Amino acid sequence: MSERMKGKIALVTGAARGIGEAIARAFVDEGARVVLTDIDDAAGQAAAERLGSAARYQRLDVREADDWDEAIEGVLTNEGRLDVLVNNAGITGFEQGMVAHDPEHAELADWRAVHATNLDGVFLGCRAAIRAMRPSGQGSIINIASRSGQVGIPGAAAYASSKAAVRNHSKTVALYCAEQGLAIRCNAIFPAAILTPMWEPMLGDGPEREARMAEFVADCPLRRFGRPEEVAALAVMLASDEASYMTGAELIIDGGMLAGTATPSVDLGPKE
Repeated sequence: MSERMKGKIALVTGAARGIGEAIARAFVDEGARVVLTDIDDAAGQAAAERLGSAARYQRLDVREADDWDEAIEGVLTNEGRLDVLVNNAGITGFEQGMVAHDPEHAELADWRAVHATNLDGVFLGCRAAIRAMRPSGQGSIINIASRSGQVGIPGAAAYASSKAAVRNHSKTVALYCAEQGLAIRCNAIFPAAILTPMWEPMLGDGPEREARMAEFVADCPLRRFGRPEEVAALAVMLASDEASYMTGAELIIDGGMLAGTATPSVDLGPKE
């Protein structure tokens, strides 16, 4: 524990499990006080308790402006200020089963549900954070986007669209804060194939699970899923003062998938 975030106050959305919980844990390990938020109260409270006295849980539905107002008021009242916000809460749309999410068959209600959490939630979070951080004139906003926001995903149109919008909104927030003369930085992390509960509907729990896992990472040069703590390490860096000159940046953690396709080496014969 190097305490790279000593004394900082952070709020993490979607922190009951997966990447959000891993980020909250990493922040606490680095000396921060963390407010974990989620809509799964039981899991969120349990996650906060596991992290000890430096963490607490507060319910926050990122889709609701009133919830954001209440959450930020709670942070300012109990912790005194907000230094770091991680907009992590997100859904794929497959949580309730493998319904159609392609551009031809997706239902409008399903499309809107994904965007309400993934995009509206990020907009509301960024807006709330800027207002909370303005008095100190500084802070770090970290938006969890996705590789799916940089490429087309035929079977997950809403998810890809929402994460692409998060990508652009992060840059807009970064430029706006700089224009305002604020040292409030906004950066985005783009994970892919990180093994979290979000993958459960796609992987299943039957005997074919391992085969499905292998299929999903077949295009990944590292041939494995990433771990939530590997994403958390990037969040720590962006939240810390080490990244004071980084804003509007994109950090990709995808096992090399966006780098391209590995080409087998060619034997050119003996070299003279």
